[in-house]
Amino acid sequence: MQLLQFSAAKGPAECCLAVSKALTLFLREAAINDIQADILEQEQGDIVNTLCSVLISVEGDGTEHLINRWQGSIQWICQSPYRPKHKRKNWFISVTSLSPLQTIADSAIRFETCKSSGAGGQHVNKTESAVRVIHIATGIAVKVQSERSQHANRKMAMQLLEHKIAQINNDKFKNHKAAQYQVHQLIERGNPIRIFYGEQFTEQFTKQVIE
Repeated sequence: MQLLQFSAAKGPAECCLAVSKALTLFLREAAINDIQADILEQEQGDIVNTLCSVLISVEGDGTEHLINRWQGSIQWICQSPYRPKHKRKNWFISVTSLSPLQTIADSAIRFETCKSSGAGGQHVNKTESAVRVIHIATGIAVKVQSERSQHANRKMAMQLLEHKIAQINNDKFKNHKAAQYQVHQLIERGNPIRIFYGEQFTEQFTKQVIE
């Protein structure tokens, strides 16, 4: 399992929209290639349907190839949908692979099931599909209810807990925080690994000329 972070850094709302569009496309590519991709954390932007950052766990055959297609600077060329008269048309986000996390032993955690809350149709507040996982030593708890399956929620809760524990108790904490800090502070605006165009976020491939 690997972690991948999409970030708008300190970019404006247009960059946050690019994160949301890139995430949708990434999840679609993962599904087409039978790769499991789960959203662990996300920070909403100031405008609806935008994201400042999102943390994803990725696993399955072909994971390395998929990550290599996305890791780096992503460029979106488009007139601002929020500021039509704005001269800027180039928006950049970053996609960064973070170090794999160490698995927490089952004996160090406690699982609890509970009913989901909030919007979600007939299953909400009727089935105990939500999962809370508690790290016994620190008391850190994570609750996940985004999936209808208790098994799926349990898996995502464990991944998120491992990430949080790593931030606090593991030597990888420094690496993760340093990587995340750098991602949020600086995005390389040259040599993007992928370029997308227009509000439809379509990719234009450059034809290679064989000499």
